[in-house]
Amino acid sequence: MKTFLLAAIVSLTGYHVATAQAYRVRAEPAEISVFRRDGQAVVNGEGAFQVPGHFVWGASVVPGGDGRYYMVFSAAPAGKYPFDLAWVLGSKMGLAVSDRPDGGFRHLGFFLNPDGFRPDRSAWDAQTVMNPHVRKFGDKYYLYYVGGVDPGNGRVRSADGTFPLRDRIQQSLRIGVIVFDSFADLLAGKFERSNVPLLAPRTRVKPDRIVDPSPEGTRPMPDNIIVVNPSVVYRPGDGKYLLYFKGNLYDPAWRGVHGVAVGDSPAGPFTPLDREVLTIRGGDKRLSAEDPYVWYSSRDTCFYAVFKDFTGAFTRGEPCLAVMQSRDGIQWELPRHSLFMKKQLVLPGGAILKAARLERPQLLVDGEGVPQVLYSACAIDEVNPRVDGGSFNVQIPLQRE
Repeated sequence: MKTFLLAAIVSLTGYHVATAQAYRVRAEPAEISVFRRDGQAVVNGEGAFQVPGHFVWGASVVPGGDGRYYMVFSAAPAGKYPFDLAWVLGSKMGLAVSDRPDGGFRHLGFFLNPDGFRPDRSAWDAQTVMNPHVRKFGDKYYLYYVGGVDPGNGRVRSADGTFPLRDRIQQSLRIGVIVFDSFADLLAGKFERSNVPLLAPRTRVKPDRIVDPSPEGTRPMPDNIIVVNPSVVYRPGDGKYLLYFKGNLYDPAWRGVHGVAVGDSPAGPFTPLDREVLTIRGGDKRLSAEDPYVWYSSRDTCFYAVFKDFTGAFTRGEPCLAVMQSRDGIQWELPRHSLFMKKQLVLPGGAILKAARLERPQLLVDGEGVPQVLYSACAIDEVNPRVDGGSFNVQIPLQRE
Protein backbone atom coordinates (compact mmCIF):
# COMPACT_ATOMS: atom_id res chain seq x y z
CA MET A 1 0.00 0.00 0.00
CA LYS A 2 1.23 3.45 -0.96
CA THR A 3 1.47 6.25 1.59
CA PHE A 4 1.95 9.94 0.86
CA LEU A 5 2.45 12.90 3.18
CA LEU A 6 0.97 16.36 2.98
CA ALA A 7 2.89 18.82 5.18
CA ALA A 8 0.55 21.57 6.33
CA ILE A 9 1.58 25.23 6.47
CA VAL A 10 0.21 26.48 9.76
CA SER A 11 2.64 29.21 10.80
CA LEU A 12 1.04 32.38 12.11
CA THR A 13 4.05 34.49 11.17
CA GLY A 14 4.25 33.95 7.41
CA TYR A 15 3.50 31.42 4.72
CA HIS A 16 7.18 30.63 4.09
CA VAL A 17 7.52 28.82 7.42
CA ALA A 18 6.24 25.23 7.37
CA THR A 19 5.79 23.35 10.59
CA ALA A 20 6.12 19.63 11.18
CA GLN A 21 2.34 19.23 11.37
CA ALA A 22 1.27 16.78 8.71
CA TYR A 23 -1.09 13.95 8.01
CA ARG A 24 -0.65 10.78 6.02
CA VAL A 25 -3.09 9.31 3.54
CA ARG A 26 -2.78 5.72 2.45
CA ALA A 27 -3.87 4.57 -1.02
CA GLU A 28 -6.09 1.53 -0.53
CA PRO A 29 -6.36 -1.17 -3.19
CA ALA A 30 -8.38 -0.21 -6.25
CA GLU A 31 -11.20 -2.66 -6.89
CA ILE A 32 -9.90 -3.89 -10.25
CA SER A 33 -8.41 -6.97 -11.87
CA VAL A 34 -6.13 -7.12 -14.90
CA PHE A 35 -5.29 -9.92 -17.33
CA ARG A 36 -3.67 -10.07 -20.76
CA ARG A 37 -5.37 -10.95 -24.03
CA ASP A 38 -3.32 -10.95 -27.24
CA GLY A 39 -0.63 -9.01 -25.41
CA GLN A 40 -2.96 -6.20 -24.28
CA ALA A 41 -4.10 -5.49 -20.74
CA VAL A 42 -7.80 -6.10 -20.08
CA VAL A 43 -9.18 -4.37 -16.99
CA ASN A 44 -12.28 -5.40 -15.03
CA GLY A 45 -13.77 -4.49 -11.68
CA GLU A 46 -15.96 -1.98 -9.85
CA GLY A 47 -13.06 0.44 -9.44
CA ALA A 48 -12.48 0.95 -13.17
CA PHE A 49 -15.12 2.97 -14.99
CA GLN A 50 -15.32 2.06 -18.68
CA VAL A 51 -17.78 2.60 -21.53
CA PRO A 52 -17.71 0.08 -24.41
CA GLY A 53 -16.44 1.57 -27.65
CA HIS A 54 -14.77 4.55 -25.98
CA PHE A 55 -11.53 5.85 -24.54
CA VAL A 56 -12.71 6.95 -21.08
CA TRP A 57 -10.47 9.63 -19.60
CA GLY A 58 -10.86 12.43 -17.04
CA ALA A 59 -13.72 12.29 -14.53
CA SER A 60 -14.96 14.41 -11.62
CA VAL A 61 -17.24 13.19 -8.81
CA VAL A 62 -19.44 15.03 -6.30
CA PRO A 63 -22.33 14.01 -4.03
CA GLY A 64 -25.69 14.62 -5.67
CA GLY A 65 -27.74 15.47 -2.58
CA ASP A 66 -29.79 12.29 -2.96
CA GLY A 67 -27.39 9.90 -1.22
CA ARG A 68 -25.66 9.00 -4.47
CA TYR A 69 -22.44 10.12 -6.17
CA TYR A 70 -22.36 11.50 -9.69
CA MET A 71 -19.43 11.27 -12.08
CA VAL A 72 -19.07 13.59 -15.05
CA PHE A 73 -16.54 12.08 -17.43
CA SER A 74 -15.07 12.64 -20.87
CA ALA A 75 -14.75 9.90 -23.45
CA ALA A 76 -13.62 9.77 -27.06
CA PRO A 77 -15.08 7.27 -29.52
CA ALA A 78 -12.79 4.31 -30.23
CA GLY A 79 -12.57 2.28 -33.41
CA LYS A 80 -11.62 4.98 -35.94
CA TYR A 81 -8.73 7.08 -34.67
CA PRO A 82 -5.85 6.24 -32.32
CA PHE A 83 -6.20 7.87 -28.92
CA ASP A 84 -3.76 10.68 -29.73
CA LEU A 85 -6.20 11.84 -32.42
CA ALA A 86 -9.47 10.63 -30.90
CA TRP A 87 -9.39 12.85 -27.79
CA VAL A 88 -9.23 15.91 -30.06
CA LEU A 89 -11.56 14.69 -32.81
CA GLY A 90 -14.90 14.23 -31.09
CA SER A 91 -14.47 13.73 -27.35
CA LYS A 92 -17.82 13.97 -25.54
CA MET A 93 -19.14 14.34 -22.00
CA GLY A 94 -21.18 11.80 -20.09
CA LEU A 95 -22.74 11.16 -16.69
CA ALA A 96 -22.49 8.13 -14.38
CA VAL A 97 -23.85 7.37 -10.91
CA SER A 98 -23.02 5.13 -7.97
CA ASP A 99 -24.27 4.52 -4.45
CA ARG A 100 -20.69 4.84 -3.19
CA PRO A 101 -17.85 7.19 -4.09
CA ASP A 102 -15.08 4.64 -4.66
CA GLY A 103 -16.49 2.46 -7.45
CA GLY A 104 -19.52 0.84 -9.00
CA PHE A 105 -20.35 3.75 -11.33
CA ARG A 106 -23.07 3.12 -13.91
CA HIS A 107 -23.20 5.01 -17.20
CA LEU A 108 -26.37 7.10 -17.58
CA GLY A 109 -25.72 8.68 -20.97
CA PHE A 110 -23.92 11.41 -22.90
CA PHE A 111 -25.22 14.97 -22.59
CA LEU A 112 -22.63 17.20 -24.32
CA ASN A 113 -21.38 16.68 -27.88
CA PRO A 114 -23.04 13.23 -27.87
CA ASP A 115 -22.48 12.71 -31.61
CA GLY A 116 -18.72 13.16 -31.38
CA PHE A 117 -16.88 14.90 -34.20
CA ARG A 118 -19.00 16.76 -36.76
CA PRO A 119 -18.21 19.33 -39.46
CA ASP A 120 -20.40 21.84 -37.57
CA ARG A 121 -18.36 24.85 -36.42
CA SER A 122 -21.21 26.99 -35.10
CA ALA A 123 -20.01 27.01 -31.46
CA TRP A 124 -16.63 27.42 -29.79
CA ASP A 125 -16.91 23.88 -28.33
CA ALA A 126 -18.78 22.22 -31.20
CA GLN A 127 -16.25 19.49 -32.05
CA THR A 128 -14.67 18.27 -28.82
CA VAL A 129 -15.27 18.58 -25.06
CA MET A 130 -13.12 17.09 -22.29
CA ASN A 131 -11.52 17.30 -18.83
CA PRO A 132 -14.58 17.98 -16.63
CA HIS A 133 -14.25 19.52 -13.19
CA VAL A 134 -17.45 19.70 -11.10
CA ARG A 135 -17.92 21.82 -7.99
CA LYS A 136 -20.96 22.83 -5.94
CA PHE A 137 -21.04 26.43 -4.73
CA GLY A 138 -24.15 27.47 -2.84
CA ASP A 139 -27.20 25.66 -4.21
CA LYS A 140 -25.90 25.21 -7.76
CA TYR A 141 -23.44 22.93 -9.52
CA TYR A 142 -20.74 24.24 -11.83
CA LEU A 143 -19.21 22.06 -14.52
CA TYR A 144 -15.95 23.51 -15.83
CA TYR A 145 -14.68 21.88 -19.00
CA VAL A 146 -12.48 22.25 -22.08
CA GLY A 147 -13.85 22.60 -25.60
CA GLY A 148 -12.62 23.34 -29.09
CA VAL A 149 -13.51 23.76 -32.74
CA ASP A 150 -11.58 23.89 -36.01
CA PRO A 151 -10.55 27.51 -36.66
CA GLY A 152 -9.60 26.67 -40.26
CA ASN A 153 -6.41 27.44 -42.16
CA GLY A 154 -7.13 31.14 -42.66
CA ARG A 155 -4.61 32.43 -40.10
CA VAL A 156 -2.02 29.66 -39.94
CA ARG A 157 1.71 30.39 -39.80
CA SER A 158 3.61 27.37 -41.10
CA ALA A 159 5.99 26.46 -43.89
CA ASP A 160 3.20 25.70 -46.37
CA GLY A 161 0.41 27.79 -44.86
CA THR A 162 -1.59 24.79 -43.68
CA PHE A 163 -1.92 22.79 -40.49
CA PRO A 164 -3.41 19.34 -39.78
CA LEU A 165 -7.01 19.30 -38.53
CA ARG A 166 -6.04 17.69 -35.23
CA ASP A 167 -3.49 20.40 -34.45
CA ARG A 168 -5.81 23.24 -35.47
CA ILE A 169 -8.49 22.04 -33.06
CA GLN A 170 -5.97 21.37 -30.30
CA GLN A 171 -4.75 24.97 -30.54
CA SER A 172 -8.33 26.22 -30.19
CA LEU A 173 -8.96 24.68 -26.75
CA ARG A 174 -10.59 26.96 -24.19
CA ILE A 175 -12.46 26.69 -20.88
CA GLY A 176 -16.22 26.90 -20.45
CA VAL A 177 -18.73 26.44 -17.63
CA ILE A 178 -22.17 24.89 -17.37
CA VAL A 179 -24.42 25.85 -14.44
CA PHE A 180 -27.20 23.49 -13.34
CA ASP A 181 -29.47 22.69 -10.40
CA SER A 182 -29.43 18.88 -10.40
CA PHE A 183 -27.83 16.01 -12.25
CA ALA A 184 -31.22 15.03 -13.64
CA ASP A 185 -31.34 18.48 -15.23
CA LEU A 186 -27.79 18.11 -16.52
CA LEU A 187 -28.57 14.83 -18.25
CA ALA A 188 -31.76 16.29 -19.70
CA GLY A 189 -29.92 19.31 -21.09
CA LYS A 190 -31.57 21.78 -18.68
CA PHE A 191 -28.58 23.96 -17.87
CA GLU A 192 -27.05 27.37 -18.48
CA ARG A 193 -24.22 27.37 -21.02
CA SER A 194 -22.61 30.47 -22.43
CA ASN A 195 -22.09 30.87 -26.17
CA VAL A 196 -18.60 32.26 -25.45
CA PRO A 197 -15.77 30.64 -23.46
CA LEU A 198 -15.33 31.41 -19.78
CA LEU A 199 -11.58 31.85 -20.37
CA ALA A 200 -9.59 32.18 -23.60
CA PRO A 201 -5.86 32.77 -24.29
CA ARG A 202 -4.56 36.33 -24.29
CA THR A 203 -1.37 35.49 -26.22
CA ARG A 204 -0.48 33.09 -29.03
CA VAL A 205 3.31 33.04 -29.14
CA LYS A 206 5.15 30.16 -30.87
CA PRO A 207 8.07 30.19 -33.33
CA ASP A 208 6.18 28.30 -36.05
CA ARG A 209 3.23 25.98 -36.72
CA ILE A 210 0.79 28.26 -34.96
CA VAL A 211 -2.81 29.28 -35.62
CA ASP A 212 -3.55 33.02 -35.38
CA PRO A 213 -0.14 34.07 -33.99
CA SER A 214 0.31 37.15 -31.80
CA PRO A 215 2.32 40.06 -33.25
CA GLU A 216 6.10 39.72 -33.20
CA GLY A 217 7.59 40.77 -29.88
CA THR A 218 4.53 39.79 -27.79
CA ARG A 219 5.48 38.52 -24.34
CA PRO A 220 3.69 35.21 -23.74
CA MET A 221 1.44 34.95 -20.71
CA PRO A 222 0.70 31.70 -18.86
CA ASP A 223 -2.54 31.49 -20.86
CA ASN A 224 -0.57 31.13 -24.09
CA ILE A 225 -2.16 29.45 -27.15
CA ILE A 226 -4.56 27.34 -25.07
CA VAL A 227 -6.28 27.35 -21.68
CA VAL A 228 -7.18 23.86 -20.48
CA ASN A 229 -7.54 21.59 -17.43
CA PRO A 230 -9.62 23.86 -15.17
CA SER A 231 -9.76 23.63 -11.38
CA VAL A 232 -11.79 26.11 -9.35
CA VAL A 233 -11.66 26.76 -5.61
CA TYR A 234 -13.25 29.25 -3.23
CA ARG A 235 -10.83 31.38 -1.19
CA PRO A 236 -12.44 32.02 2.21
CA GLY A 237 -10.06 34.84 3.13
CA ASP A 238 -11.58 37.32 0.68
CA GLY A 239 -14.52 35.49 -0.94
CA LYS A 240 -12.80 35.23 -4.33
CA TYR A 241 -12.90 32.26 -6.69
CA LEU A 242 -9.64 31.03 -8.20
CA LEU A 243 -9.64 29.34 -11.61
CA TYR A 244 -6.44 27.43 -12.36
CA PHE A 245 -5.53 26.49 -15.92
CA LYS A 246 -2.69 25.21 -18.07
CA GLY A 247 -1.12 26.96 -21.06
CA ASN A 248 1.74 26.11 -23.41
CA LEU A 249 5.05 27.95 -23.53
CA TYR A 250 7.97 27.45 -25.92
CA ASP A 251 11.24 28.68 -24.41
CA PRO A 252 12.55 27.28 -26.69
CA ALA A 253 11.06 23.77 -26.32
CA TRP A 254 7.51 23.08 -25.17
CA ARG A 255 6.55 23.04 -21.51
CA GLY A 256 3.17 23.08 -19.83
CA VAL A 257 2.73 25.93 -17.35
CA HIS A 258 -0.05 26.94 -14.97
CA GLY A 259 -1.78 30.22 -14.39
CA VAL A 260 -4.66 31.43 -12.25
CA ALA A 261 -7.61 33.73 -12.91
CA VAL A 262 -9.56 35.47 -10.15
CA GLY A 263 -13.30 36.16 -10.06
CA ASP A 264 -16.08 37.29 -7.73
CA SER A 265 -18.48 34.56 -8.88
CA PRO A 266 -17.98 30.86 -9.73
CA ALA A 267 -19.60 31.62 -13.10
CA GLY A 268 -17.13 34.41 -13.84
CA PRO A 269 -15.97 36.67 -15.23
CA PHE A 270 -12.41 35.64 -14.36
CA THR A 271 -9.36 37.86 -14.79
CA PRO A 272 -6.08 35.97 -15.37
CA LEU A 273 -2.93 37.08 -13.58
CA ASP A 274 0.25 37.63 -15.57
CA ARG A 275 2.37 35.30 -13.43
CA GLU A 276 2.90 31.55 -13.45
CA VAL A 277 1.73 29.51 -10.46
CA LEU A 278 2.42 25.94 -9.33
CA THR A 279 5.99 26.23 -10.49
CA ILE A 280 9.54 25.89 -9.17
CA ARG A 281 12.87 27.20 -10.38
CA GLY A 282 16.15 25.40 -10.81
CA GLY A 283 16.93 21.71 -10.98
CA ASP A 284 18.34 19.55 -13.73
CA LYS A 285 15.06 18.21 -15.12
CA ARG A 286 12.73 20.08 -17.44
CA LEU A 287 9.85 21.69 -15.55
CA SER A 288 6.54 20.70 -17.09
CA ALA A 289 3.22 19.85 -15.49
CA GLU A 290 -0.52 19.69 -16.14
CA ASP A 291 -3.90 18.62 -14.75
CA PRO A 292 -3.97 20.48 -11.41
CA TYR A 293 -6.69 19.70 -8.90
CA VAL A 294 -6.74 22.41 -6.23
CA TRP A 295 -8.61 22.29 -2.94
CA TYR A 296 -8.73 24.20 0.33
CA SER A 297 -8.16 22.47 3.67
CA SER A 298 -9.94 24.18 6.57
CA ARG A 299 -8.10 21.78 8.86
CA ASP A 300 -4.74 23.21 7.77
CA THR A 301 -5.92 26.67 6.62
CA CYS A 302 -4.09 26.29 3.31
CA PHE A 303 -4.54 25.20 -0.28
CA TYR A 304 -3.17 22.02 -1.83
CA ALA A 305 -2.74 21.07 -5.49
CA VAL A 306 -2.09 17.65 -6.97
CA PHE A 307 -0.98 17.45 -10.61
CA LYS A 308 0.90 15.46 -13.23
CA ASP A 309 4.68 15.89 -13.00
CA PHE A 310 5.93 15.02 -16.51
CA THR A 311 9.61 14.61 -15.69
CA GLY A 312 9.87 14.22 -11.91
CA ALA A 313 11.25 17.75 -11.52
CA PHE A 314 8.80 18.57 -8.72
CA THR A 315 9.51 15.42 -6.71
CA ARG A 316 13.17 15.02 -7.68
CA GLY A 317 12.28 11.53 -8.84
CA GLU A 318 10.37 9.83 -11.65
CA PRO A 319 7.28 11.11 -13.50
CA CYS A 320 4.34 10.86 -11.11
CA LEU A 321 1.56 12.81 -9.40
CA ALA A 322 3.05 15.61 -7.30
CA VAL A 323 1.62 17.92 -4.65
CA MET A 324 2.23 21.56 -3.70
CA GLN A 325 0.79 23.86 -1.02
CA SER A 326 -0.08 27.53 -0.57
CA ARG A 327 -1.50 29.88 2.03
CA ASP A 328 -3.21 32.24 -0.45
CA GLY A 329 -3.62 30.16 -3.62
CA ILE A 330 -1.10 32.34 -5.48
CA GLN A 331 2.29 31.75 -3.86
CA TRP A 332 3.06 28.01 -4.00
CA GLU A 333 5.83 25.88 -2.54
CA LEU A 334 6.77 22.23 -2.32
CA PRO A 335 6.10 20.44 0.98
CA ARG A 336 8.79 18.25 2.50
CA HIS A 337 7.19 15.27 0.77
CA SER A 338 6.06 16.39 -2.68
CA LEU A 339 5.33 12.92 -4.08
CA PHE A 340 1.58 12.35 -4.08
CA MET A 341 1.49 9.03 -5.91
CA LYS A 342 3.66 6.97 -8.23
CA LYS A 343 2.36 5.79 -11.59
CA GLN A 344 1.10 2.52 -10.17
CA LEU A 345 -1.98 0.88 -8.69
CA VAL A 346 -2.39 -1.23 -5.60
CA LEU A 347 -4.47 -4.29 -6.45
CA PRO A 348 -6.61 -6.34 -4.06
CA GLY A 349 -4.19 -8.56 -2.16
CA GLY A 350 -1.47 -5.89 -2.18
CA ALA A 351 0.22 -6.51 -5.55
CA ILE A 352 1.61 -3.39 -7.28
CA LEU A 353 0.74 -2.78 -10.93
CA LYS A 354 2.67 -0.18 -12.91
CA ALA A 355 0.61 2.02 -15.21
CA ALA A 356 1.69 3.70 -18.43
CA ARG A 357 -0.70 6.60 -17.72
CA LEU A 358 -2.03 7.89 -14.39
CA GLU A 359 -3.09 11.49 -14.77
CA ARG A 360 -5.91 14.05 -14.75
CA PRO A 361 -6.31 13.61 -10.95
CA GLN A 362 -9.54 14.69 -9.28
CA LEU A 363 -10.40 14.21 -5.62
CA LEU A 364 -13.34 13.79 -3.30
CA VAL A 365 -12.47 15.53 -0.01
CA ASP A 366 -14.30 15.64 3.30
CA GLY A 367 -15.54 18.75 5.10
CA GLU A 368 -12.09 19.45 6.54
CA GLY A 369 -10.34 19.10 3.20
CA VAL A 370 -8.90 15.62 3.74
CA PRO A 371 -8.83 13.52 0.51
CA GLN A 372 -11.16 10.52 0.50
CA VAL A 373 -11.00 9.17 -3.07
CA LEU A 374 -8.70 9.81 -6.03
CA TYR A 375 -10.17 9.65 -9.55
CA SER A 376 -7.59 9.37 -12.29
CA ALA A 377 -7.43 8.72 -16.02
CA CYS A 378 -5.47 5.50 -16.40
CA ALA A 379 -4.03 3.11 -18.98
CA ILE A 380 -1.96 0.05 -18.14
CA ASP A 381 -0.33 0.00 -21.58
CA GLU A 382 0.63 3.05 -23.64
CA VAL A 383 -2.66 4.22 -25.11
CA ASN A 384 -1.67 6.82 -27.73
CA PRO A 385 -1.37 4.40 -30.71
CA ARG A 386 -4.37 2.25 -29.77
CA VAL A 387 -7.59 2.42 -31.76
CA ASP A 388 -9.63 -0.12 -29.78
CA GLY A 389 -9.81 1.66 -26.40
CA GLY A 390 -7.61 0.74 -23.47
CA SER A 391 -8.11 3.69 -21.12
CA PHE A 392 -10.41 3.95 -18.11
CA ASN A 393 -11.01 6.06 -15.02
CA VAL A 394 -9.79 4.44 -11.82
CA GLN A 395 -11.23 5.13 -8.37
CA ILE A 396 -8.64 4.79 -5.59
CA PRO A 397 -9.89 4.91 -1.97
CA LEU A 398 -7.69 6.96 0.34
CA GLN A 399 -7.42 6.34 4.06
CA ARG A 400 -6.20 8.97 6.49
CA GLU A 401 -3.59 7.60 8.90
